[in-house]
Amino acid sequence: MAHRIISQIVLTGGRVFGRAFAEAWRQAAASQKYAAASANNPGSATTFASSGLTLEEACKILNVAPPKGGKADLESVTERFKKLFDLNNPKNGGSFYLQSKILRARERIELEVRTAEQTASREQELKEGWNPKVYKDR
Repeated sequence: MAHRIISQIVLTGGRVFGRAFAEAWRQAAASQKYAAASANNPGSATTFASSGLTLEEACKILNVAPPKGGKADLESVTERFKKLFDLNNPKNGGSFYLQSKILRARERIELEVRTAEQTASREQELKEGWNPKVYKDR
């Protein structure tokens, strides 16, 4: 009698875990297909910062000009960020949500500028060529 109850518990548990594993596998496969499809689409969410803000939205939030040619006045961005961030402090009756948006906007603009600088440095390095420093023993 006890062996029958134990075998039923084991079989039922195995069935439950098997179904859960199969469902997790299906979700992982669907997620992988979605990620692969969005990687090929330049207008997808992968081009945004972690918050999903576009560069235009970030510039509107901070009320600064968008970076031109990968160059932006980071001093004015930082100044606007500090002012708006302090104005929206929850301790002074501000909004944590707005503070978060302001922070993400600054991060997005800085990400854009950093990416443009890295691209420009790579292009210049490719243009100049690779010149390794060779030290000769005397």
